[in-house]
Amino acid sequence: MYDVAIIGAGVIGCAIARELSRYNLSIAVIEKTEDVSTGSTKANSGIIHGGYDADHKKKKGYFSRKGNQRFDQLEKELNFGFSRCGSLVLAFSEEELEKLEEIKSNGEKNGVNDLSIIDADKIQSIEPNVSKDALYALYCPSAGIASPFEFCIALIENAIHNGAELFLNNEVKSVQKENDSFSVITNKKRFEAKYVINCAGVYSDKVSQMAGIGGFQINPRKGEYLVFEKGTGTMINKVIFQCPTKKGKGILVTSTYHDNLMIGPDAQDIMDKEDTTTSIEALEHIIDEARKSVPDFDTKKIIRSFSGIRASSSLKDFIVEETTLKGFVNVAGIESPGLTSSPEIAVYVSDILKRSGLEMFPKENFDPYRKAIIKKKPKDAMIPMKEAMPLINLPIGDPDRMVCRCEQVSEKTIRDSLDRGIKVDSLDGVKRRTRAGMGVCQGQFCSSRVRELIADHYHISEDSVIERGPGSSSLPERVGNMVFRRPKK
Repeated sequence: MYDVAIIGAGVIGCAIARELSRYNLSIAVIEKTEDVSTGSTKANSGIIHGGYDADHKKKKGYFSRKGNQRFDQLEKELNFGFSRCGSLVLAFSEEELEKLEEIKSNGEKNGVNDLSIIDADKIQSIEPNVSKDALYALYCPSAGIASPFEFCIALIENAIHNGAELFLNNEVKSVQKENDSFSVITNKKRFEAKYVINCAGVYSDKVSQMAGIGGFQINPRKGEYLVFEKGTGTMINKVIFQCPTKKGKGILVTSTYHDNLMIGPDAQDIMDKEDTTTSIEALEHIIDEARKSVPDFDTKKIIRSFSGIRASSSLKDFIVEETTLKGFVNVAGIESPGLTSSPEIAVYVSDILKRSGLEMFPKENFDPYRKAIIKKKPKDAMIPMKEAMPLINLPIGDPDRMVCRCEQVSEKTIRDSLDRGIKVDSLDGVKRRTRAGMGVCQGQFCSSRVRELIADHYHISEDSVIERGPGSSSLPERVGNMVFRRPKK
């Protein structure tokens, strides 16, 4: 019998697991795929929002600002990759200036106290590559960027280190209340738990219905992105937004934590919760819209396109509450700014459980720290290829062997990623942890080397190593000077 069963191992489920691992509780994290961070968490902008745009009357507004303020301490403890770089929301007309004033007022009601509206001269002094057509901008110094999948992985690694258990490849089939506890039945086993926390992302409505709780529907919304090669992110200093519309925050231009320029997402209301295809038409639209903010990025340096599904709720807000079925907690509809909000949501859910009657005694030996797998490596710190060749040609088994030449990832680093309490038997799993396969060639050189290393480390056959996880597309196709993924037929 577990005290708590958490359904879903995206950033929300993993943040809750880590927060609950502070207490003397038995915790099961149940995930249907082969790894954590395989849904919305791995396919989002990685923005730690300032907290100014989420409606102050909604839970989104409450959680986003409080979540933002937790990231400095979390980075010190978990070493996942976070930078407080700031953001600009651009206005190209006097009418849009009025919108900036509304956003600023809303942000101040959320407790954001570092907002200012700056003029064109100030914009250019901060961001010389931003369009000279931008007349005003809302400046928020406390916004930032993080590596979302590294954050999720760090959370669950630390939770496991502190006693939580992770069960992968367990798809929930039913949830039943029996007396004062629950049975969560998966395709593999039955879990008994006093409390169930539903963090199933785009399937959270389905899981809630399994427990007999309705009241909301998840309407999947797809967003497509384009990523540029390493080093391109240095052309901008801040996260660059456009004035938001009813469908979202518009096309943004940002650097990833590891210095890749990234543009997107669009917003497409879709029916299929597994549709992570991309289309040439959508990506061309993203490029055109992004050029309104930053005109001079080089499309020849695009290396990848991808899309992610946002769990948009029919209630138009986050759902974080114990339901009428005592012990069953819904954490659903967590779209943007979900990554930002995740640490505060975790604390809030912990408080829900306390109020509901779960005995929670703090652990005397809770360890909040987790050692980094990788450190940020700027492009100008990379070893010249001529010097790297002897390392590339070392035999398997040598810790200094360079397995991935684009991102210069060593065998020692990859083996470290495989030895942290989670069996990582997919190429995507290693990529999210080490960046092996995220470079210009997108794994064409290192995929076979990574597969061989996984097989050697776990003493399994290379055929049993998973090629790509759920939601992954095929390798890019070049169309003109740009790289796209064609929709699946």
